[in-house]
Amino acid sequence: MDSAHSDGAEQAAGPELALKILVAGGFGVGKTTLVGSVSEIRPLRTEERLSEAGQDVDDIAGVERKTTTTVAMDFGRITVRSGLSLYLFGTPGQDRFWFLWDELATGALGAVVLADTRRLDDCFPAVDYFEHRSIPFVVAVNCFAGARAFGAQEVSHALDLERGTPVVLCDARDRDSGKEVLVRLVEYAGRVHTARLLDSVS
Repeated sequence: MDSAHSDGAEQAAGPELALKILVAGGFGVGKTTLVGSVSEIRPLRTEERLSEAGQDVDDIAGVERKTTTTVAMDFGRITVRSGLSLYLFGTPGQDRFWFLWDELATGALGAVVLADTRRLDDCFPAVDYFEHRSIPFVVAVNCFAGARAFGAQEVSHALDLERGTPVVLCDARDRDSGKEVLVRLVEYAGRVHTARLLDSVS
């Protein structure tokens, strides 16, 4: 293929746009699972086995069967449509690794806060973090087997979310479900950033 034809094909397809998305939430809520289920590349994982040395600082109440933890980040990539890719960065869920969040959040379009209704309090720190930094986010309720079902409005009220913050139900193990969460986030974050841009020039 000659260069002129190649340039024409690229222009027809439009420029490639890559957006940075964070996947956050409490310990053991399914962040690594979500990144892995939707990623079209082999996800980068920085998991280590839980050890006796961390028993005093790692609260595994409600997730006693969990044997590993993310100590830096998870990374994956998904193409939402032609010309638009999302780079996914899963944050560590434990308090002792939160110093990494500021670095991971730099340049992010928005975030997914995963929630487990059995341990809803665990996602409050993530909600507070993104609200205080004005980073658009959606709350994705990971529907675990055996957990009591709650509606989006109930979760929104329980978390005292700012008006308009989307709450969606999902299965972090399912690629289509995870992709739908990401599409909702991109749409919502796009509206928020557009509104802010219009406010700044008005």
